[in-house]
Amino acid sequence: MGLIINRNIDRAYELDFLRGIAIVMMMCMHFSFDIRYEFGCDAFEYLESNWFWVFVHPLILVLFIGISGICCTFSRNNVKRGAKLLAVALAFTVVTGFITYFLDIYCLILFNVLHLLSISTLAYALLMFIMDKVKLSDKAQSFVLGFIGLYIMLLVTRLNYYNGLSSNLLLIPLGIAVEGAPDVADYMDIIPWMGVFFVGAALGKQCYKDKKSLFPNPSPLFCKIKAPLEFLGRHSLIVYLVHQPIGYGILFVFFKLIGKI
Repeated sequence: MGLIINRNIDRAYELDFLRGIAIVMMMCMHFSFDIRYEFGCDAFEYLESNWFWVFVHPLILVLFIGISGICCTFSRNNVKRGAKLLAVALAFTVVTGFITYFLDIYCLILFNVLHLLSISTLAYALLMFIMDKVKLSDKAQSFVLGFIGLYIMLLVTRLNYYNGLSSNLLLIPLGIAVEGAPDVADYMDIIPWMGVFFVGAALGKQCYKDKKSLFPNPSPLFCKIKAPLEFLGRHSLIVYLVHQPIGYGILFVFFKLIGKI
C-alpha cells in the first residue's frame, strides 16, 4: 500500500524497509489469530493481552499508515493512485461479502486499511490542490497537514458521545458504533487513523523535500539484511491482498491432514 517509488539510486529505501517490518508484524498477527480463533488452538495468548493491543498493534498501524502518508508526497498523481486503491478496496468488500453470505465463512470487510488509505490519499490530493491554488509555501502546507492530522487524532476522544445514537451505516467508517451494524473483520476507522496519515504527509513534505533517501549510503551488510523486508514493503498491497487467503488455505489443509477439523 502506498507509493512504489521509482527504482533509482536515490530511492528512499528506508520507507520500504519500515513498511516491510510492519507487513511482517501484521502477517504474524493474522497467522496467530487464525490458529487461535479460526482453528481453535490454545496458542498465541498474546492476542488477549493488554500490552499487545495498547502498544504493539498501534505501532504496526502507525508504521504502515504513517509511511503511506509520507509516500504520498512522492507521487505525481495522488488522485489516480487513490482511485485505483479505492477500486481495489470496494472489490475487497464485494468479495468478502460474497464469501460471508454465500460460502458461510464470515469475513465481511466494510472499511479496512485499504478503504482508509484510498480515502486519505484522495483527501490529501484535494488539500494539496486547494493549498497550491492559494499558493501556500511548503512549510505552511506541512503545518496545515500536521494540524489537520493532529485534530483528527484528537477527535477520537469525542466519538463515544455518538455511539449507538444512529443506525446509519455510513457512520461506520468514522469510528462511531452504529446500532444494528453487522460484525466486520479487519476494521479500520477514519478517526484517528486518517490523522496519522496526514501527520505522515506533513513529515514527508519536510523530511523528503528532494524525494531522496535520508540514508543514501547503506553498508553492504545492511543492504543484505534489509533486502527481504524492503521487497515486502515495496509490494505491500499485493502482500496484503494475498497473504490471508494463502495463509488460511495452508492452515486449513494442515489441520485437515492432522484430523483437527
